[in-house]
Amino acid sequence: MNPSALFERTSILLGDAGLHRLNQTHVLVAGLGGVGSYAAEALARAGIGQLTLVDSDVVAPSNLNRQLHAMQSTIGKKKVDLMVDRIQDINPNCVLNPREIFLTTETIPNFLDAVQPDWVADGIDSLNCKVSLLIESLNRHYPVISSMGAGGRLDPTQIKVNDLMDTHSCPLAREVRKRLRRRGGDRGVTAIWTTEPALPPLPPEPTSQGRPRAVNGTISYLPALFGLTMAGMIIQSILNPKADTQ
Repeated sequence: MNPSALFERTSILLGDAGLHRLNQTHVLVAGLGGVGSYAAEALARAGIGQLTLVDSDVVAPSNLNRQLHAMQSTIGKKKVDLMVDRIQDINPNCVLNPREIFLTTETIPNFLDAVQPDWVADGIDSLNCKVSLLIESLNRHYPVISSMGAGGRLDPTQIKVNDLMDTHSCPLAREVRKRLRRRGGDRGVTAIWTTEPALPPLPPEPTSQGRPRAVNGTISYLPALFGLTMAGMIIQSILNPKADTQ
């Protein structure tokens, strides 16, 4: 396929200069669940030139209601591999760096130093790892955007985009703010969040990595909208780097 055909409609909005900026950008997407899978694909469809995709998990039946790569035919398959196949089939010119790893507080600094992205998109569930990715990105002056709690919510009209330190009403955002400040962080993380109160989760269940986590109810569209909003904010910042995306 002619590469210009892929971005024919996008170029009407962005022009050649805008497409070139996106093509020259490298985005790290950490976590390929309900948020990260949609963010990664939207970035690839827009023309981001390089994506580092990070996830250690495989598709489970419980992912079918909300995750882009989750289908009956993909249960048990690696999320990283599935996203690579999807993106290559959409935009074969996108350079993909798949990493089937579980990021930890100990490994994140060296990982970021090796990858050196232009943008960091955080869709990680594990709280300690999430905070480590955010603080280490801030320390390296990488622009970073992070998903707060999409579970337990239904109302798409209450989604917000702010600096993390300006969020409220979200228990996950409150805990991330507290831990980030404890590690010397402050402003600079763009957060996707919602003002909608969360419905109560099921009790915590064991996970393959890290501590047991509460099981939140989820709906098909809320995590997807978080991920698409994340991609949109990154793209707008790349196209207009002097604009305040918050």
